[in-house]
Amino acid sequence: MMASQSQGIQQLLQAEKRAKDKLEEAKKRKNKRLRQAKEEAMAEVDQYRMQKEKEFREKQSLVLGSQSNLLGEIDAQTTGKIQKLTSNYNESLESVMKKLLSMVCDLKPEIHKNYTGTD
Repeated sequence: MMASQSQGIQQLLQAEKRAKDKLEEAKKRKNKRLRQAKEEAMAEVDQYRMQKEKEFREKQSLVLGSQSNLLGEIDAQTTGKIQKLTSNYNESLESVMKKLLSMVCDLKPEIHKNYTGTD
């Protein structure tokens, strides 16, 4: 009877050890899976971040590009206005100079109507 009890206790201890080993193995598998899940999540977050940064850079370049386009248009308009003003000046210069010279050079000496001579 003692031998069978001792053998039963031995079997219980072995079963307990196997159960403990299985628990340890399950914990290791669980921890490994948690690490894998964390790594996968981090990779997914990194990929999402890179995608959003790329979209941001594209939008930023569109905005900055449109600003530089506006600056180009403004420069072109300004250059056009300056050219137009310069051509108007050059066209008007000769006629204005002729009028001015005729006023200065073509004098007709006359006695002013209010002049009273003192003889």
